[in-house]
Amino acid sequence: MVKAYLRFEPAASFGVIASVDSNISYDSSGKHLLSPALEKIGVWNVRQGLCTKTLTPSTASRGPSLAVTSIASSPSSLIAGGYGDGSIRIWDSDKGACETTLNGHKGAVTALRYNKAGSLLASGSKDNDVILWDVVGETGLFRLRGHRDQVTDVVFLNSGKKLVSSSKDKFLRVWDLDTQHCMQIVGGHHSEIWSLDVDLDERYLVTGSADSELHFYVIRDESVDGNSLNGGEESSIQSKWEVLKHFGEIQRQSKDRVATVQFNKSGNLLACQVAGKTVEIYRVLDDAEAKRKAKRRVHRKKEKKHSKESLDGVENGDGNNANKGDNSSVTHVPTETTNPAVTVPDVFKLLHTIRANKKICSISFCPITPKNSLASLALSLNNNLLEFYSLELGETRKTLAIDLQGHRSDVRSVTLSSDNTFLMSTSHNAVKIWNPITGACLRTIDSGYGLCSLILPTNKYGLVGTKDGTIEIIDIGSGTCVEVMEAHGGSVRSIAALPHKNGFVTGSADHDVKFWEYQLKQKPGQATKQLVVSNVSTMKMNDDALVVAISPDAKYIAVALLDSTVKVHFADTFKFFLSLYGHKLPVLCMDISSDGDLIVTGSADKNLKIWGLDFGDCHKSIFAHADSVMAVQFVPKTHYVFSVGKDRLVKYWDADKFELLLTLEGHHADIWCLAVSNRGDFIVTGSHDRSIRRWDRTEEQFFIEEEKEKRLEEMFEADLDNAFENKYASKEEIPEEGAVALAGKQTQETLTATDLIIERLDIAEAEKKRIAEHQEDKNNRNVAVFQSNPLMNGLSPSDYVLSAFSNVHTNDLEQTLLALPFSDALKLLSYLKDWTSYSDKVELVCRVGTLLLQAHYNQLLATPAARPILTVFSDIFYERVKGWKDIFGFNLAAMDHIQQLMASRSDALFHDARSKLLEIRARQSKRLEERSHTGEVKRKKKKT
Repeated sequence: MVKAYLRFEPAASFGVIASVDSNISYDSSGKHLLSPALEKIGVWNVRQGLCTKTLTPSTASRGPSLAVTSIASSPSSLIAGGYGDGSIRIWDSDKGACETTLNGHKGAVTALRYNKAGSLLASGSKDNDVILWDVVGETGLFRLRGHRDQVTDVVFLNSGKKLVSSSKDKFLRVWDLDTQHCMQIVGGHHSEIWSLDVDLDERYLVTGSADSELHFYVIRDESVDGNSLNGGEESSIQSKWEVLKHFGEIQRQSKDRVATVQFNKSGNLLACQVAGKTVEIYRVLDDAEAKRKAKRRVHRKKEKKHSKESLDGVENGDGNNANKGDNSSVTHVPTETTNPAVTVPDVFKLLHTIRANKKICSISFCPITPKNSLASLALSLNNNLLEFYSLELGETRKTLAIDLQGHRSDVRSVTLSSDNTFLMSTSHNAVKIWNPITGACLRTIDSGYGLCSLILPTNKYGLVGTKDGTIEIIDIGSGTCVEVMEAHGGSVRSIAALPHKNGFVTGSADHDVKFWEYQLKQKPGQATKQLVVSNVSTMKMNDDALVVAISPDAKYIAVALLDSTVKVHFADTFKFFLSLYGHKLPVLCMDISSDGDLIVTGSADKNLKIWGLDFGDCHKSIFAHADSVMAVQFVPKTHYVFSVGKDRLVKYWDADKFELLLTLEGHHADIWCLAVSNRGDFIVTGSHDRSIRRWDRTEEQFFIEEEKEKRLEEMFEADLDNAFENKYASKEEIPEEGAVALAGKQTQETLTATDLIIERLDIAEAEKKRIAEHQEDKNNRNVAVFQSNPLMNGLSPSDYVLSAFSNVHTNDLEQTLLALPFSDALKLLSYLKDWTSYSDKVELVCRVGTLLLQAHYNQLLATPAARPILTVFSDIFYERVKGWKDIFGFNLAAMDHIQQLMASRSDALFHDARSKLLEIRARQSKRLEERSHTGEVKRKKKKT
């Protein structure tokens, strides 16, 4: 009889506040901060400091490929998240649901940016390509190719008509999105460009690289005529393509490379975050202030020069000549002093430098300017921490830090209470108590570097073994460290409870295995009883003790040593019983089954060995993980075993059959520890990625053979995916000026959809033939009632083919149709005529028809059989599309009319207040400049 097992599934993941692979970003309201948490995006309420929503992908393929690598928020409630596998998910932050998934990139998404309207999304990737997406139509428009290395950032210009992309290839590229070509390539950087941004009014574009300075560019305004600027026909033609003109550089304070440059929403501040611990904040002066500053600079320079000349003249005894020279210079005022050229230092002035305690991963300005301050800035640090700063003219203040919901470093040990109601985890400086069901952090206690931990059976106290050789006693109820005991001369590597006794055993790097007893005692001067721990006996070993394990009947103690062996002794007399040898590298973990029959050991040699505890014979040696096995534990009262390793995998084994039952993927880094619940209904794992994950046992049954087949299929599909991107195939040479290509990519889903369409076309063609034969027979003589094909579910051949498109994603339609052979494409075109009668399918018909005509244009021209199909299609196609275009036009005109009516009834006077205010300010600054200029000239005349 084939045995069935119950499946384990990932249930919860907690402990990650901000992962290091992606940027952070505020949403459009400024109330929430979007923070990457491995494969999830956390939505944090900034005022409350709480995570109100978590955006989690629903796909089954969890793992490192799904890590969030880029986040962008749109002007609406939509959020774009780029992932390590090249996919982009569009989330609705209000609903917390994924609206659509866009597949196009072959490498991790490194840059995302919405245009001002939020209708277009530009993405850059490690595959060197930039893709433009239609967010409303949920489809890719086109792919822009030309960069020779990873694209690091993208930004829209000229109301979304142009796009600027930066890359590690040290070049900026300006793309015209209307004509889909590269119109300018900007050099000048000596190292990789990591970030770029443009201010709100699109005056300046700034780039950050590993160079010691920030580079600034002036953006050409298309409304200004080229002739008036450049004074010649040739230069005006040249300036037509010169969107970015080099403005200058400004020296940075830090020597680290730039990670992010970002303007705030109003454009009066610029933040430069380096790949270190500092953020430089620059004040951006407006045009009038910048010109005044330039004049002052030139005036100071001239005065300095004048004083120097007069001193030289006095020394040489010809002071009169100097004065004469002065008079002449005043009479003919040079243009440099009357209208001096504004330089970068005149516009950008260093205001503050923020220094964090740890390396900064990302920054984000709040789009809403708070009261009594210039701006609010959020920082994500590489130790799983979010910090918020208020920027003022005189100082910067840290207003909030979100740190309690996660460890600052690796989770080194996890242990569950006897009733599974809470979980204790340790890291390099803190112990945290969690609710394993909800993932809420209940207590945080400062501690040493905890390597191992144990919750005592009373569930009131916890023990932590540290790297310093101490044992810390934790009062779980009050969340305090009651006592720190000097236990060992080396690090405490392992703690194991003694069954049926008030005691435990510790193993250390000082070659000692110590037995301890604990009891509640009331110490003098204390009102309540406290846990008192005392050392009972010590067993000396020949090498470092890495792991200790006690048999359930407390008869044997097993100690794993640094010499790759496991020594089994009698627990009462310490008499030697067995030596388990066979591992090539030290044993890092082991466990004894509940019935005491088996002992399983996991080693740095990547193997699991299952031993009999009666004679010490090795039942089986299994190559279990692709890296060191870090933790292993039996499910209570069974011979099922869980193991975790540095290969990021959790594996579920049957120790009697020596079979792998399940492989659970989810962690993004080495897994250090494992805890199994008393009932075996869930397990908890802790990892180097700072996450703690819970895996629940479900009611779904599975069989070993089915799982083996599934694993083989996954391997086969992975090979197929690799076949799409053959690394040995000659790479297409992209011209210097760039190229445009299709936005989508061929995937397993698109091939499956193509197969389904071909299958349905064949069935529909066969059905049409049967209907025609039946009609002919019916005309000749009376025949039986026609029986339609049951596979078609009562649909007509036309509707049956149409139903194949219902599950094809809008973004995958292009690649699905490109994979169709010409004969099937011709059949499909013949059905479009019938589909135009469905009003809701007109857009689909237009896209399918256009794509097929573009793909098979030459063959369709050369095929006589295609002409009648195309003739009929063109007549109906034009008529239907024109009809819908008229309806849309009528509706848009009606909405515009309603908007005008509403505006006339409301305070329409204030709609253009901002632009009017800017005009008034510009006029005032112009008058001030004229006055100051005339004043200066008069003063100089008086002096002379």
